[in-house]
Amino acid sequence: MNRANEISEKVISNYQKDEGMMIIIYAQWCVNNGLDPKAVYLKAYPDQENNEYVMHMLEQTVSKEEAEDIANETLLQVLSIFGNEDLAFIVSKEIDALEEKKNDRT
Repeated sequence: MNRANEISEKVISNYQKDEGMMIIIYAQWCVNNGLDPKAVYLKAYPDQENNEYVMHMLEQTVSKEEAEDIANETLLQVLSIFGNEDLAFIVSKEIDALEEKKNDRT
């Protein structure tokens, strides 16, 4: 294998790792906010129900009690970095609904 191919494979591998981290951050944010990560994801990407990689990454969360807090703005920035605008739009709607629910309780 030549050097250019090695570099290309390394870049692709790093991107996939970073993308996996983005999915885990998103999924953990959902768990922390009492949302089902798969259900919310499928609102943005209904045709990706059979995407094994994404579905596997969505399962890599811990309980809310074990997790660090993930700010809404942080999640939206991470999604934006990866050009994940469809999911960011759905997450924004979920944030609005969560805030509305919180305001109704007070």
